[in-house]
Amino acid sequence: MVFDVTNRLEFDKVKARLTDFALSYLGKNLVKQMVPLTDKRVIERLLEETEEAVCIIQFGASIPIPALDGMEQLVAGFGKGILLSIEELQLIGRLLEATEQLKRFMAKKESVAPNVSAYAQSMHDLTELKREIERCIRHGQVTDQASPELSKIRKKMVIIEERIKKKLDGTMQKYRSYLQEYVVSMRGDRYVVPVKKEHRKLIPGTVLDESASGQTVFIEPADLAQLSFELNGWRADEAAEEMKIIAYLTDLTESYRYEIAINLETIGHYDFLTAKAKYARSLDGRTVRLNTEGIIRIAGGKHPLLGNHSVPLQFEIGNGYRALIITGPNTGGKTVALKTIGLLTMMVQSGLLVPVDEGSDFAIYSDVSADIGDGQSLEHSLSTFSSHIKNVIRILHTAGPSSLILLDELATGTDPGEGIGLSIAVLEELYKCGATVIATTHYNEIKRFAEEAPGFQNASMAFDLETLQPLYKLTIGAAGSSYAFQIALKLGVPNHIIERSKAITYSRHQGDPLVSMEAALAEHRMATDAVPVWSEAVSAGDKPDSSGITSGSTEKEAAKDRQAASQKREASLPVLELGDCVWVHSLRRTGIVCSQPDERGNIVVMIQKEKVKINRKRLSLYIEKKQLYPDESYDMDIVFESKDTRKKRKQMNKRHDPGNFIITPAEDK
Repeated sequence: MVFDVTNRLEFDKVKARLTDFALSYLGKNLVKQMVPLTDKRVIERLLEETEEAVCIIQFGASIPIPALDGMEQLVAGFGKGILLSIEELQLIGRLLEATEQLKRFMAKKESVAPNVSAYAQSMHDLTELKREIERCIRHGQVTDQASPELSKIRKKMVIIEERIKKKLDGTMQKYRSYLQEYVVSMRGDRYVVPVKKEHRKLIPGTVLDESASGQTVFIEPADLAQLSFELNGWRADEAAEEMKIIAYLTDLTESYRYEIAINLETIGHYDFLTAKAKYARSLDGRTVRLNTEGIIRIAGGKHPLLGNHSVPLQFEIGNGYRALIITGPNTGGKTVALKTIGLLTMMVQSGLLVPVDEGSDFAIYSDVSADIGDGQSLEHSLSTFSSHIKNVIRILHTAGPSSLILLDELATGTDPGEGIGLSIAVLEELYKCGATVIATTHYNEIKRFAEEAPGFQNASMAFDLETLQPLYKLTIGAAGSSYAFQIALKLGVPNHIIERSKAITYSRHQGDPLVSMEAALAEHRMATDAVPVWSEAVSAGDKPDSSGITSGSTEKEAAKDRQAASQKREASLPVLELGDCVWVHSLRRTGIVCSQPDERGNIVVMIQKEKVKINRKRLSLYIEKKQLYPDESYDMDIVFESKDTRKKRKQMNKRHDPGNFIITPAEDK
């Protein structure tokens, strides 16, 4: 399985949002481990469970999932000979109580969620452990009922403490006038009374402390020393007995560590299910039908990270075609549509309900790969094109009949002509591999390829020409326009630049760009050779008859008529200037005038960087020079000559260099 779960399709962001709905560390871990699956039955089971969890919580019921704070470290210490603390034993007690509560809750939901409620049946009650913890630990202390010996020790301690209090009361009454204040305090585990410094020798006992000012000393009366010693002894016995009880509870807990692990695993799974249900509710997610035939039908699909701001997507592929080329303006939502399809597919295969309308279908893929974004990297010295190629190579290595391939902006980052050819070849190869391919592009050549190639289909993002606003709606079956000029104008590009852009674009791209120049020239020669000689001398109404003599006139009159007709046609021909854009009728494409007519009326025209000699009668004015080049001082050599030729000519003007020469290509006859 190869799934592109990086930020290209933003599946990691979906997991991050899902993590926010999980309460426990186990639930969060399951979210992190979540990946798209490929077994149809398993995915259907997961979707069904998520749907049942939604049914449980949609009416306000809250599944009692404990947070499990501190349990991760506690469980990690099992089997290592580490005694549990009182706080940790209380944590185990709360876990057992939550387990019982969760089991009771799920037992009541069996009719609504039979699959989800069944997991609770695997949980263990551990009644004995729960009872022992409750008997021995209460309010953060070991109880007197924990053991008979502990109860006996604490009774002894109570008796001694009562005797100490009586002694203290007598001492304080006897030496009341020597005390700084009438209060008993403790230093460590020993009772002391505050005595004025000047009277300290009048009270028998041991000075244990002194106030910061030095005016008060804290004395343990001599008649309390023996009782304090006894009390400390019993306290040591109490601590030892408490340790025995904690050791007993630790051993008992670890004896159930397998059952505790099962309970924790089940709680984690319920937490994960609840998180998926809450996330589905936040998206208005629904279940979908699954297939392994590569058919996707998305009705009203929304990108899960855009929420209500997302325009519902209507999409279909796999029925009659499994390669779709999406076109449209840059701001029209092509990339969002691509990401929506890929992300929803991965979410479905992960058992998540997705924001689509009822009746949507999704195919199961073992490989979802995407080349989205320019991927330019300064760190790795990768250009946009290099990054695209690296991704394409990776995709070609993994593509197969169960692959979903998403390609954004084909033929970008390099020469359009070469990029278009490479893109079409890649599309053909991916299709041969049996993959489902969805790609976006701006190039007409790729659109035309999709129109003609079997198994391919065009689609376009709708655009409102009135408001020049994208509608973010996908229409399958027709290629769209990029609307570059309209969008640029709306964004503030000056009108004269837009007009100049149109002139350049239309002068370069008129006609069928898929027809090679060689084929066009061959067609031109055939058309030229096929024209009868007389057609250049007579009008359509003056064709010769079978005898070779013009009908209705003598030979002399016919000569005069031919001369007059020729002069008339010459006068009606447009006057062409260097730099004018003309339409070449025989080639069905445009070119730029490079020379004045010769004595036979032939003009050199540059068509796609190749100069061709064409008779003026076969040309018509397309765009005047002044519209293409508003500046009269514009250097036409930039148009007619290559950069290398201009550089050599400039060097020749500076100095003579025998090795520097310019070869002028022969013009096509």
